Amino acid sequence: MNLNREKLTQKFIAEFEKLNEQQQLAVNTIEGPVLVIAGPGTGKTQILASRIGKILIDTDAQPENILCLTYTEAGVVAMRKRLLQFIGPDAYKVNLYTFHAFCNDIIQENLSLFEKTALDPISELESIELLKELIDNFPKNHPLKRYRGDVYFEVNNLKHLFSTMKREGWTPEYINQKIDEYLADLPTRDEYIAKRAVKEFKKGDVRTDKIEEEAAKTEKLRAAVNEFEKFQKLMRSRNRYDFDDMINWVIKAFEENASLLSNYQEQYQYILVDEYQDTSGTQNRIVELLINFWEKPNVFVVGDDDQSIYRFQGANVENMLQLANRYKEHLLTVVLTQNYRSTQPLLDVSKTLINRNQERLVNQLDGLSKELKAAHSEKKLITLPAVLQEYETQRMEMIGIVSKVRELIAQGVAPGRIGIIYKENKYGEELAQYFQLLSIPFYSKRNQNILELPLSQKIILILTYLAAEVDTPYGGDEMLFELLHASWFRIPPIEIAKLSVEVAERQFGENRTSLRRLMHEKSIAPPKDLFSTGIHEGMKKASRLLEKWISDVYNLTLQQLFESILREAGILADIMQSAEKHSQLQLLTALFDFIREETRRNPLLSLKEIVAVFGSYEERRHCIAFSTSKRK
Repeated sequence: MNLNREKLTQKFIAEFEKLNEQQQLAVNTIEGPVLVIAGPGTGKTQILASRIGKILIDTDAQPENILCLTYTEAGVVAMRKRLLQFIGPDAYKVNLYTFHAFCNDIIQENLSLFEKTALDPISELESIELLKELIDNFPKNHPLKRYRGDVYFEVNNLKHLFSTMKREGWTPEYINQKIDEYLADLPTRDEYIAKRAVKEFKKGDVRTDKIEEEAAKTEKLRAAVNEFEKFQKLMRSRNRYDFDDMINWVIKAFEENASLLSNYQEQYQYILVDEYQDTSGTQNRIVELLINFWEKPNVFVVGDDDQSIYRFQGANVENMLQLANRYKEHLLTVVLTQNYRSTQPLLDVSKTLINRNQERLVNQLDGLSKELKAAHSEKKLITLPAVLQEYETQRMEMIGIVSKVRELIAQGVAPGRIGIIYKENKYGEELAQYFQLLSIPFYSKRNQNILELPLSQKIILILTYLAAEVDTPYGGDEMLFELLHASWFRIPPIEIAKLSVEVAERQFGENRTSLRRLMHEKSIAPPKDLFSTGIHEGMKKASRLLEKWISDVYNLTLQQLFESILREAGILADIMQSAEKHSQLQLLTALFDFIREETRRNPLLSLKEIVAVFGSYEERRHCIAFSTSKRK
């Protein structure tokens, strides 16, 4: 045994001995199919990493022969870190992917087969624009055509429908068939049988009126489904694709090219799948294609039907059931029940809720049981029960939470030991206001919409003003008045007011002028006498820069113009003096990355067009987000 192999073995043994009996069973069974049902806090990342180490020690397989698929990029990072702890640099040779990244690599490795070199991923806004174009082309008698109110009312519904069709691999023909079956079955359903005499129907009659209503709704769905191929053609006409397309391309290539599929089947001798309960129909199909060469494949899937968050519960259970039924003769099912994260009272309360779900695997697989037990050496000793507190209003709830936090801090509990979990960011924002009023320190981390923040609004205002002046000179006075109040120009508001009043007084007659023109004239005018200083220096600076930037619109790229504005206006210097400098620098980076990505998609994108893009995002309430941490 070489030195590196010996070190790997020692590190693995040390980690392996920390595992409980069920975890060790899952890790030791490296041949054949294994289904691990891992409840929250039961150490699934640890067993995935340990199993990879076990494969490398006990077999001749190389790191390159192992494929581990997970649902999120965060899962990939967590797995790579864990592997590094006990297999060292070989962790970078193991194929750890999200499903989308895996399919992208297959496409890049076989470009001649996919012929997708000219395509770019579609942006959120481009997707909306194409859906609007699709709706505009609906014929007059189309069930989804609207002539009043919001004519684009169906945009979000269509977007969600098409995305679901791609994720699940549902063709229009398949859904149409299911619609026909559903409509044919309506007369036999209990809800369409009259329970008593009503209208012209007697008790026991089929309610044909209700069936007609349901059929009308269902035909709208059929009409939407039948637009799927048209939308795909629109995307191809723009040389665009979305990430769900990549998975479908790879599935099609695998199904039509046996040699391509066999190459990857031979390469990946061991396949591991994390968060299996959240795999979509197409993602599950990728796994099926990779393992269907063997009667007893070396596939190891980890999931928990009780933690499904991305799809409807039944669909998630279906994927896990299919695997269990397909390989029931060879499948080893391991249930991890030792929880290292929570206290027993919390686990017991959670159980009373989840037991109401009749679609759980424990209700569908014989001999399966899942009773989570607290196993952490310290937490299992905590017997403090969970408390359910009800409030009459949301405002009273917020006050109650903040009051409880203040009470705990007064009792000596460190603020950093108190956690509050909420469903949506808006609740966190409201709680933050209450904490600030009571001067209670808090820390939060969330995604923020760039378009909602004052700094980005000011920068976008500059771009909007420049676009307006290039389009119609002296037409942006209202924007300029607001712009001059920006902190980086250091102009006293009284000076802006004086100039505005002078412009207003000269609105009639031969001396009519605009705010931009008057500011420029005063900036370059020679002093009237030795004691005259002219207009404020901040105004002179603003006038000089605005005139320069208007000229730069014709001579610089959008990226260069954006950089020039940040540097020359003193925005960066102003930010560095701010207490929020870290989050504001993150904001600038996100804003610049957005502009860079848009210009990459369309190198000829003009200032007027990028301003229109920002306007469209605001109009459609879409988010250009960046992650930020906030501490008060």
